Amino acid sequence: MERLKTSGIVGELSAEFLGTMVLILFGCGVVAQVVAGGALTDPAGGLGNHDSIAWAWGLGVTLGVYVAGRLSGAHLNPAVTLSLAAFKDFPWNKVAPYALAQLAGAFFGALVVRWNYTEALARADPGHTIKTQTVFSTLPANGNPALPVSEWGALRDQVIGTAILVLLIFAVTDLLNTPPGANLGPFVVGLIVVAIGMAWGTNAGYAINPARDFGPRLASFLTGYGGAWRDQYGNLYYWVPIVGPLVGGLVGAFLYKTLIGQFLPTAEPEPEGSIPLPAEL
Repeated sequence: MERLKTSGIVGELSAEFLGTMVLILFGCGVVAQVVAGGALTDPAGGLGNHDSIAWAWGLGVTLGVYVAGRLSGAHLNPAVTLSLAAFKDFPWNKVAPYALAQLAGAFFGALVVRWNYTEALARADPGHTIKTQTVFSTLPANGNPALPVSEWGALRDQVIGTAILVLLIFAVTDLLNTPPGANLGPFVVGLIVVAIGMAWGTNAGYAINPARDFGPRLASFLTGYGGAWRDQYGNLYYWVPIVGPLVGGLVGAFLYKTLIGQFLPTAEPEPEGSIPLPAEL
């Protein structure tokens, strides 16, 4: 306990960095396996599908939260950090450092994936084009031009998806509500991400996390993906999975606080000088 007290902000940022890195190792890793590795199987697509991607992202969140939870609370997402500051009294002076640590963790996690899948990516997509950009960052309609989702449609999707994420995170971590017991909170949060991936993954690839998208996007740009900042239509797109989640997180937190949080019972303090009575006589 003494070590936890003295770890301070350095320990918290270290936890956010490593927890987010674990998230990306599984998340971007599974997309690399499905997209790049799967393109080389006979027949193509033999190394997974959308469901395996959704499950691996969710498990990556679960494992990242278990890694970082004790030291930092395992936000792993600037949208979550911002929402906690706005509605849960998280210190505002920690918002930017947490976001930078999350971004750095996502960036280095993506570099590891990029390095490990060098051969598969080069064979499946020698020009490092939009074809395999989804390994690292999101695109409208996951890069599919047959589904004409604009930047504004993708922005709407990211606001809604992140609002759902943060609302549910607030619900399952609120000790005054009905939080999961037996340290199952991280597992339930992971299931939330799986559910969002399966229900809200079509229009914009469910980034729902600015660090998860921008960190790997930057890593891909620095390692050969010259078009990383644009979508399949040539439009600047990188801002959508940054702005959308930040706005959506605040929306979800506001909805939970307004419609649920303010109505939950709180523990009544004992009268001064009295002896606490047992719950049941």
